[in-house]
Order: sequence, then structure tokens, then C-alpha cells
Amino acid sequence: MCGQNLPMKSWAEDDKPREKLLRNGVTALSTYELLAIILRSGNVGESVSDLAHRILSDCGNELNNLARLSVQELVQKYKGIGVAKATSIVVAMEIGRRRAREKIVLTPLITSSADVYAYMAPLLRDLDHEEFWVLFLNRSNRILGCERLSSGGMASTVIDVRVLFRKALEMKALALVVVHNHPSASLQPSRNDRAVTEKIKNVGNMLEIALHDHVIIAGDKYYSFVDEGILNTSLYTR
Repeated sequence: MCGQNLPMKSWAEDDKPREKLLRNGVTALSTYELLAIILRSGNVGESVSDLAHRILSDCGNELNNLARLSVQELVQKYKGIGVAKATSIVVAMEIGRRRAREKIVLTPLITSSADVYAYMAPLLRDLDHEEFWVLFLNRSNRILGCERLSSGGMASTVIDVRVLFRKALEMKALALVVVHNHPSASLQPSRNDRAVTEKIKNVGNMLEIALHDHVIIAGDKYYSFVDEGILNTSLYTR
């Protein structure tokens, strides 16, 4: 492609960074290919690929050096780079800087039934009707998401297990905890509570998504299927 002013859309199929990104994921791209996507096109006598290579080479193949260049410096130093392209590069570098400065905020970690109660009680303990929720967990038992699956009457609520596991798969969850409340303040699980727990556990085993617990919240108290020995195939910690 050297010696030609080829926009990215004219590259050979295997050489198109955008298509490569969509096909293999962004981590499959080299740094110069990422820069080529930002640049979009080269200039007369230099393809966008060669331009990206040259810019990075001038920076010692260090993004930190590229990040020090201003819009004016990029425009003055490189033929074919106008204000629009230079601005795109500077903005991309600034986004990277800001991301690096952000604190890593860890989502809540579930290590016991008490953690489940502390997380869910504010939502459920004062309700006058029954609701069924699920906590989706990652491999480290940190919460990926928390969703209400159903809301029912005073005595029960209907659970669609297919919906539960569809959401689990969408979130790439590896474990889950189901939670519901008893407005009657009774801690004892009903026959339906036990049946639903068994069904969720069995489906989860087939999909390799572990059911860590089923917690019933009744006012200021709670009942854990794991703590009570009813559900003994799952562990909170790994």
C-alpha cells in the first residue's frame, strides 16, 4: 500500500482494522492499527497504515510520548494530519489518562448470608407484598447485577426460571443468590420455596451456574437455605 493514498475502506479485507476488531475483538489489534482507526485515512504518497507506523516510530513506539504532543505539534509535524485528526488523537490520549486516574471501585462482595441480607434488606423487609430478586455473581462472588424477577401478592410470587437464567447468561454470571421476602414475617420456607430452589439449582448445574443460596427476608430476620443445611452443594467462598 506504500505510495498510495488509500482510505481504510480500500484496504485488503485482512488488513482492515475495523473489520479485524469486529471479527476478533479490540485486543487483537496492534497499537498502530488502533491509531490507524483514529486517523481513518493517510495522505498523498502515504497510506494510513504507514502514517500510523511513522507517528508511533517517531514517538519511540511509546503512547506516553504520543500523549505529550499537542494538536498544533501534530498538525505541524505530519503532512496529512489536520486539526480534525490531531484533535481525535489528543482526545483519545486524554480519555486514556482520565481512565487511568479513575479509582477502581469494586462491587459488593458476597461471602455469607449476612452479606446478602445487608444488601437486600433495605429493598424487601418493609414490603406488604412478596417480591423475588436475584443477585448475579462473578467468579469472585462480586455482584454483577441485581434484578427483581417478579412481584406478587401477600403469600407468593411466580418465578420464570427461564428468564432468570437468560439474564444470568447475558451477564456472564457464574453464580447467583436468589432472595425473596415474606410479608407475613414467617421465616419458614414454603413447599413452593423449596421446589423453586431445587429447580433453580438443577438448571444451574446443567449450565454451570452455581446457586449459592436462597435467602428469605422477614422483617429484621432472615432464613438461609445454606445456613439451615437445605442447600448444601454451594459455597459462598472459593
